[in-house]
Amino acid sequence: MTARALMFQGTGSDVGKSLIVAGLARAFTLRGLRVVPFKPQNMSNNAAVTADGGEIGRAQALQARAARVPLSVHMNPVLLKPQSDVGAQLVVQGKVEGNAKAAEYQQMKAGLMPRVLDSFERLRSQADLVLVEGAGSASEINLRRNDIANMGFARAADVPVVLIGDIDRGGVIASIAGTKLVLDAADAAMIRGFIVNRFRGDPALFAEGMRMIEGFTGWSPIGLLPHFTDAVRLPAEDALALNSAPAEKAGARIRIAVPLLPHVSNFDDLDPLDAEPQVQLVRVRPGEVLPADADLILLLGSKATIADLRALKSAGFDIDIAVHVRRGRPVLGLCGGYQMLGQSVGDPDGIEGPAGAVETGLGLLDVATRLTGEKHLVAVAGETSDGTSFAGYEMHVGETDGPDRARPFGRIDGTREGAISASGLVSGTYVHGLFSNDRQRSAWLKRLGGTSSRLDYEQGVEEVLDRLAAHMEKHLDLDGLLTLAR
Repeated sequence: MTARALMFQGTGSDVGKSLIVAGLARAFTLRGLRVVPFKPQNMSNNAAVTADGGEIGRAQALQARAARVPLSVHMNPVLLKPQSDVGAQLVVQGKVEGNAKAAEYQQMKAGLMPRVLDSFERLRSQADLVLVEGAGSASEINLRRNDIANMGFARAADVPVVLIGDIDRGGVIASIAGTKLVLDAADAAMIRGFIVNRFRGDPALFAEGMRMIEGFTGWSPIGLLPHFTDAVRLPAEDALALNSAPAEKAGARIRIAVPLLPHVSNFDDLDPLDAEPQVQLVRVRPGEVLPADADLILLLGSKATIADLRALKSAGFDIDIAVHVRRGRPVLGLCGGYQMLGQSVGDPDGIEGPAGAVETGLGLLDVATRLTGEKHLVAVAGETSDGTSFAGYEMHVGETDGPDRARPFGRIDGTREGAISASGLVSGTYVHGLFSNDRQRSAWLKRLGGTSSRLDYEQGVEEVLDRLAAHMEKHLDLDGLLTLAR
């Protein structure tokens, strides 16, 4: 069996490609098709652990969830994870293969195409329909040579393309028509249709605009897609999502402060907290002060722990955190945040930068971390020190040990995990996805002066995906998309 395939590219970054593919994955799955998502190349520090023991971008994990299929490394065969002065970590078919600066990577791409096509064919043999997501902009013709993310892949795999434009940015007619203008004729011929995304208002007001785009390009209009307000309730992949300050919640009784550092990763750990009516998340950027009334300071994961630890100190957050603890208020570090809370972070092998670098930590946990070359990628389940169960995943380089490990954050298969300070105020763990567990989240909320959560977070995500699928069915020509796929 060989599946049909259809690729979705954008006029630019953040035009809604990931969300549209997720919605279509659920919609076609509900129609009885076996759907799998695929993204040849992704750049993101928000990743997920797969069933076959690797990692892929978080967007493809959500798309796989929408399609109700297990995660596979082949859904995102090339993943670039930006880090400090060593450039980006290169993950190929789920495994780390080193680091590369931007110019070096451009020369490496041609050699990666066979592995991209291998992953694509593996998925294609297992499905009825493969929904392929491009990266960035289809019109980046300066990067066309050796391209594996957009038209280079479409041409190599002979996959037709639908182009997505974002009307909310303005200039959508020019951005779609201009894409055809700058593309090589053979590349432009791969595009068969277009979608205008994030429309607000009366669709009749843009009917003429859709006809104009069709006239300029010769591409079929697939639909004018209204803004989907519930998108904020789905895990975001791009750190740009962190730039939007959450609305103030009138009934919130718990304030959680989150320092945003340059190489923040796995920030979807915040999503379940964002969804809680009783929680007000306060995202704090360098140059700002951590709020004195915060009930909890939460340090997220990092793709470059040493660099982010230095950024944290440069911003003065270390002083704010120390004052917070002296006031008797708790701090929780997740993964890289856990490493920062210790006495030191050492990089003897140059994993993140110059070999032998050692950075003094915040000293709030009596542990030390040594970064190592082997990445730990595993789904886990266990219980925290108070007996509350959890499930999540670990994704990190480094080994952390020290006296405070005698007071573990929790246990996984009977083995101690994480650490808690002698005062009980400072905790660290390598487990991501902690707050997606309703019981675990409830325990934290009660500890911080709130009440048990009434939110079924995972079920809520499923309901939003179903509504997103209905949104696609209503506003896009899904039968037309299946006709275009080959």
